[in-house]
Amino acid sequence: MIGLGHYLLLSGFLFSVGVIGITINRNVLKILLSLELLLAASNLSFVAFSRFNGDYAGQLIVFFVILVAAAEVAIGLAIVVLMYRHFSTLQADQLKDLKW
Repeated sequence: MIGLGHYLLLSGFLFSVGVIGITINRNVLKILLSLELLLAASNLSFVAFSRFNGDYAGQLIVFFVILVAAAEVAIGLAIVVLMYRHFSTLQADQLKDLKW
């Protein structure tokens, strides 16, 4: 039987991978992907707590987080495309040294 601890362990692992991905990667697309991994980890813990407590308010929060994440991805990818067109690179280290 899979319990709450298993879901929280998986959520913690996903969150750790996301944090490591943000700190290690210097590519803007990989940073955005790591942010999505952080959101997925928090969504998993919300759903797990909601399911095991019998209260479905956590699942409603997850629904709104997914809506905001979809908007964030659309805006983030548009910014990444504009940055690539303007600077011809997606490395965050090189972008902070450049000025518009």
